[in-house]
Amino acid sequence: MDQTTLKQYLADDPPTVVQLSIKPHFEALNTKEQKYAHYISRGSLSGTRINLRQVSAESESIYDFIIALHKSCNGDYKQLQTSAKLSDEDIRHYLSYAAQFLGNCGNYKSFGDSKFIPRLPKESFATLAKTSSGTEKLYDSFKNDLYESSISRMHLGFPDKGHVSTYYPDSPDVTTEEINATAEFLKEKKLLPENTRLRKTSSGDFEVLIASAVTDPKVRDVKDSEWTLPAPLEGKKLKLVFGDHQVEMGKIAENLAKAQEFALNDEERAMQGEYVKAFHDGSMEAHKQSQRHWVKDMGPMVEANVGFIETYRDPSGLRGEWEGLVAMVNKERTKAFATLVESAPSQIPKLPWSKDFEKDKFLSPDFSSLEVLTFAGAGIPAGINIPNYDDIRQDYGFKNVSLGNVLSAAAPKEKIPFIKDSDQDVFDQYKDGAFEVQVGLHELLGHGCGKLLQETAPGKHNFDVQNPPVSPVDGKPISTWYKPGETWGSVFGGMGPSYEECRAECVAMSLCPLYDILEIFGFGNGKEDLNGVAGDVMYVCYLQMARAGIAALQFWDPNARKWGQAHMQARYAILQVFLSAGKEFCELQHKSDDLSDLTIHLDRTKIETHGRPAVNKFLQKLHVYKATADLKNGRELYEGVTHVGEWWAEKLRPEVLRQAKPRKVFVQANTFLVGEKVELREYEASPQGLIRSFVEREYV
Repeated sequence: MDQTTLKQYLADDPPTVVQLSIKPHFEALNTKEQKYAHYISRGSLSGTRINLRQVSAESESIYDFIIALHKSCNGDYKQLQTSAKLSDEDIRHYLSYAAQFLGNCGNYKSFGDSKFIPRLPKESFATLAKTSSGTEKLYDSFKNDLYESSISRMHLGFPDKGHVSTYYPDSPDVTTEEINATAEFLKEKKLLPENTRLRKTSSGDFEVLIASAVTDPKVRDVKDSEWTLPAPLEGKKLKLVFGDHQVEMGKIAENLAKAQEFALNDEERAMQGEYVKAFHDGSMEAHKQSQRHWVKDMGPMVEANVGFIETYRDPSGLRGEWEGLVAMVNKERTKAFATLVESAPSQIPKLPWSKDFEKDKFLSPDFSSLEVLTFAGAGIPAGINIPNYDDIRQDYGFKNVSLGNVLSAAAPKEKIPFIKDSDQDVFDQYKDGAFEVQVGLHELLGHGCGKLLQETAPGKHNFDVQNPPVSPVDGKPISTWYKPGETWGSVFGGMGPSYEECRAECVAMSLCPLYDILEIFGFGNGKEDLNGVAGDVMYVCYLQMARAGIAALQFWDPNARKWGQAHMQARYAILQVFLSAGKEFCELQHKSDDLSDLTIHLDRTKIETHGRPAVNKFLQKLHVYKATADLKNGRELYEGVTHVGEWWAEKLRPEVLRQAKPRKVFVQANTFLVGEKVELREYEASPQGLIRSFVEREYV
């Protein structure tokens, strides 16, 4: 690997470490509420090793090394440096790597899926390892996978494409076709895949590894546990094997059973009971039932959701990453979001499709602004819209949450790349407010709107199949829809997560120019005011999206020619839509050949006349193709608009990498039960503070 290429994989120096402050919100809870939050937090964080195993084979050993090294020197890295005879730079580079590793829960970026490697030389890392027998033994187990490898193995993806994926453990020769064929078979058996991994055995048969605390559960989602597969894998066996992540699933179930004792109402009590079944026995049907209770638990004091949730990192887009959220409601900010929820039925008709492509009745969701105590997983989003189960969303509804202390966690102020000097002040002033508008619209109306046209059972449809709806895209009656057993995820597969994020982002871009919506978020008085506060926020919404579209190139791999992050692929697509809107609405201007002075020039006076109409035209296609299971046209549209051409790949991308700013990594608090009271412990915003926070989670 040449030095220029290698540079993009080096760990951040330094990473941006910020504290996820929660103390006043946690201390405002009563003792029962604190205990409820405490046990769910413990249960969520008990899944840390699951996250590590879902990233790479070496991640768990690297994690153990970081923890063991901290304990061996009692957190005194100056003393460790002296005894190991390392330079200031060496120990700084180690701490930076350790912080980024823990912040991403593995050695691949949670946002981008590319590997990052230590900046300190291999010899210096080996010297650190020799400071104790325990760390040296751990180092020997992962040293060959710590630094650079072939380009393809620096990225997560399908194993037969040369990439890394531990969703298919011990299966170096498993093919994409085999993964897809087994997934199709399991779909026919109605076995949900989120809590599974797939292993190909030496005989060429397949094992579906199901996360559970026991190997022979009493509760099973399907009766049989072994089958002979049909074509194209005719004659091969497929077997269900329970007990994947067995120790961790046992701890999770145990802690959630304790949380159930302190549940604050019947819905929470029932939800925790279903969680225990789901994680003890490996039942995704129990998890689905937990989500029905979760949706019905409106406005709780402690908000929590746990499970194998998002499927971004499985290259096939089916298997979920372990995730656990525990948070307190920020009542003041939630009040503003409640108004947005109330206005949703009047806002959705402003989107570019007819009621035929919308839910028969908008199920008003619970929309809360939360302050996060715990977010277990590989990365923390700014907002969440779950559950992801289509049938629950259509029949019961969903919840939206904006994570307030994630949005507000402060990083040092610095010049923002690709923003022209005359826009820096307005961008700095309104970027947080604009992002809150974007997240609110994205989560509530973006993910919350739309109907899947389905044949729900043989011969039964949720639309008039004799007089099918007319597509606004081509003016013809629709000819495709979801067949029995098909879901949005099973039809659109690996492309689905990014496609859906793009649709949700486009909804936000379509609605953020509306002044009545901006007023809901506290900007303006609902009247047109292009050059006032509301106009500034609208402008920064669009400017921020355009900048994100440029920054997205950091997450595109030129060797594999693939995207590594669903949201960034979506934002690149929207930038292309902006640039194609015409009449100089959005342009990338530069004078230097190396693009070091490239800036975005966006005309705020043309957002309503050019920007929004261009977004609506694109959004209409995204939405209709999703609603009608039209994979052919959906793929053609999305792969076309996210294609990275020569200028973008060879000229602009190197400059994006040069100017890239480190992503935040968050230092989260821990809770401890001391007698009958729950003690909250926060840590300093530094690599050492982040490491200590993990070390003190003794139950992990």
